[in-house]
Amino acid sequence: MASGRRDDQLLVAVQALYLDIARWAAEEPARWGPWAAPRPIKEAEVSNRKRVKRRKARMYRRTRERLPVLETFVRAAADHHGQQSARFQALLAVPPGATFTVSDAVFVRTKNATTAAARDEQGTLRHFGQAEHRAFWAWAAVEFLRHTGARIEEMLEISHHAMNRLPTTGEIVPLLQIAPSKTDQERVVLVSPELADVQATIVRRVRDPRTGAIPLLSAYDYEERVWNPPSPLLFRWDRGGERSRMSGEFIRSALGEILAFIGLTDFTGQPLVFAPHDFRRLFITDAIRSGLPPHIAQVIAGHANINTTMGYNAIYPDETIEAHRAFIARRRSPRPAEEYRTPTDAEWEDFLGHFERRKLSVGTCARAYGTACVHEHACVRCSFLRPDPAQRGRLVELRDNLVDRITEAEGEGWLGEIEGFRVSLAGAQSKIIQIDTSSPSGPVNLGLPQRKHP
Repeated sequence: MASGRRDDQLLVAVQALYLDIARWAAEEPARWGPWAAPRPIKEAEVSNRKRVKRRKARMYRRTRERLPVLETFVRAAADHHGQQSARFQALLAVPPGATFTVSDAVFVRTKNATTAAARDEQGTLRHFGQAEHRAFWAWAAVEFLRHTGARIEEMLEISHHAMNRLPTTGEIVPLLQIAPSKTDQERVVLVSPELADVQATIVRRVRDPRTGAIPLLSAYDYEERVWNPPSPLLFRWDRGGERSRMSGEFIRSALGEILAFIGLTDFTGQPLVFAPHDFRRLFITDAIRSGLPPHIAQVIAGHANINTTMGYNAIYPDETIEAHRAFIARRRSPRPAEEYRTPTDAEWEDFLGHFERRKLSVGTCARAYGTACVHEHACVRCSFLRPDPAQRGRLVELRDNLVDRITEAEGEGWLGEIEGFRVSLAGAQSKIIQIDTSSPSGPVNLGLPQRKHP
């Protein structure tokens, strides 16, 4: 790849030399006229169009390779942090110099009580504190990037004050304020329940245990070459007692440790590397594939041009996209151009209002934006209902009531109602099982994943 770029640069330099000689020959014919000659390089050979197409094709292929294994990589990030956290907690539970065992591996803690390190059976020193720290921030970065589609520089500038709530209610849907970065335009995106849990976990980790507040931190902006005012940045680390903003190199290195932990490979057998910007492409691709209008995705991603958003959408081959655009161009007259404009305040309020109406008495409706209710609001039967653990008692009462109604219907011979009651009963029982499975009353031993070797 690098050799191809060098060849292109050489062709451009040779073409420029011939053009310069031709211009000099026009100014000084006696001196430069004998050296003037038609340039031997065609315009198509130095055109940037082919390189742009090849780069887009590589980007599309990269996104298509990583989208099917995204959930696997996310689970690996959580498992990797769980393993490192278990080792770190086991180390802290023993005094300096003591021996402890984690997953059939024997370690001896160092005698220095201030160092969270231990030696394995081969005598290799393992810094469990640093390993847990890196694994946690790798997991936090993966969750934040995949739920927001933000750029890495935007993620590193997220502060505690950037977390707001929906202006219409102030309580139901939290919003995330993303500071200007590439396009110098501030934007606000919705915070899903999963992202809210991740942010709360990060806040608990960086909060000062004495004051309960997040310490202010000044960070240097390498793009603007200025020092930003002190703010409660979330992505930070402690380097030898000095607090500083986390760097992009640290995040990329931590993501590489997740890849080494799970051992993902592509079809050629090479490691399937996940870069921070891959999660942005995957977020936009999955959003449009799930039915989100492209002009809404443009606002969420912070793109100034919708063509940039569609360039990140790696669902169809290039030929299909071009054919679809030609089809749209032919229908410009009967089809209004409002689909390709910035959404109005009313459209944006309707989009936000959908998330306000998802709150139900026994949980939350996960129905996608712009889709109708397929069960006519019979929520207990619907697979989109995400039950609230606090409403388990209400679901138990509903289940018992359905059992009594089935008994009454069988006694009265109401055969037409029995089947409907049984469907509702099966739905109520499945929701109760879902709550019990996702919210266990006691500790559950999940075990440790086995590392796969390529």
